[in-house]
Amino acid sequence: MISEERAVELVESFLARERLTWPWRGPVPELAVYHVEEHAVGWLAFWDTAESARTGDVRDSLHGGGHYLVDRHDGSIHHVPAAGWSDEGWEEHYLLQTKGIGPPDPLASAVRELVHSAGAVAAMSHLRKQAPRLSLQEAKTYVATVRDGAEPPEELASLTRKEKKWPPLPIETLAGPVQ
Repeated sequence: MISEERAVELVESFLARERLTWPWRGPVPELAVYHVEEHAVGWLAFWDTAESARTGDVRDSLHGGGHYLVDRHDGSIHHVPAAGWSDEGWEEHYLLQTKGIGPPDPLASAVRELVHSAGAVAAMSHLRKQAPRLSLQEAKTYVATVRDGAEPPEELASLTRKEKKWPPLPIETLAGPVQ
């Protein structure tokens, strides 16, 4: 597990190496982490110039600086564009894109309960109302899979989740994992 202090060390070390590669007129400013937030997947480290981090003066800022996610388990550093906004789906997107872990299916337990208590037709009716993007054949496959005790495959489970208005921005792995 990566501690908050270690996350800050990793980001500041990364920034120190990266700033030397930036095309800049004059001396490249020192960079520093000025704020850290803990999330289920890791530490979100916000950074800017060291002077802005020290004084809080926007005249010393890179006008927004940036933020990096340090993975709680392996210390890898990622740029997750949506993490700086109030987009609540960024952690699920991070897990899916970097770890291959999809979010839980929001309907599986209810469909499982219905198929055993009221039958397959009731379960299918509930499923089709809640997930209208599923075709009739996909709904049949979904209900049969859940009835047999398995989890529905991701291609069906993804159709039960709310559709995003815009596709999520790509996540870039910048460094790591830490050895």
